[in-house]
Amino acid sequence: MASGRRLQLVAVAVFFIAYALLSHYSNSHPQARDLGAALALAPMLTIGLALTWRWTGPLQAGLAAAVVAFLVHEYWPLLTRNFPIVSLVQECGFYIIVASGFARSLLPGRVPLCTRLADKIHGPLSALELRYTRAVTIAWVVFFVLSIAVTALLFAFAPLRIWSLFVNFLSLPLIPLMFAAEYAVRRRVLPKGQTSGLIATLRVYFASPR
Repeated sequence: MASGRRLQLVAVAVFFIAYALLSHYSNSHPQARDLGAALALAPMLTIGLALTWRWTGPLQAGLAAAVVAFLVHEYWPLLTRNFPIVSLVQECGFYIIVASGFARSLLPGRVPLCTRLADKIHGPLSALELRYTRAVTIAWVVFFVLSIAVTALLFAFAPLRIWSLFVNFLSLPLIPLMFAAEYAVRRRVLPKGQTSGLIATLRVYFASPR
């Protein structure tokens, strides 16, 4: 079981590395526009069709897939010319969705997302832990907003290959670095025994109904 899980993790890592390398190659070589358009569209279309299947059923998902295929075929030349914009929308859209989730949990009458996760791991929380987890939720909102800003500014003002280096090789690794930085701060601020690691937090998050 453990070896199978490790193989799955290795396969996922290889997939993301290969995707990043191919995406950067397509952004750096004008002759690879078809590849770039395919890579830019594949994630959002795959997720969109999977959600359509889940929410409406196979018939509606099949119809949606047919419509999408027709539109992609009709507008393929336009997509190949502008695939970096599609990648930009995809990248910023992901961060906007995640930042909005954290931000909405900070509204009056709601429980901050990090507070909710911490409470499931080792609740009930003390007043110090409640204040800390709320501050961490705010920190994640700031992190993702800054990621959106840097992504957009590099796209607007830097060469395309520099923007591509950031979105393909730096933006995603910054997330575990943020987790590591928060964990280091947590060890100093909170009592021992209240500092569960990243893996435990992710297990609770993905096991919790939202």
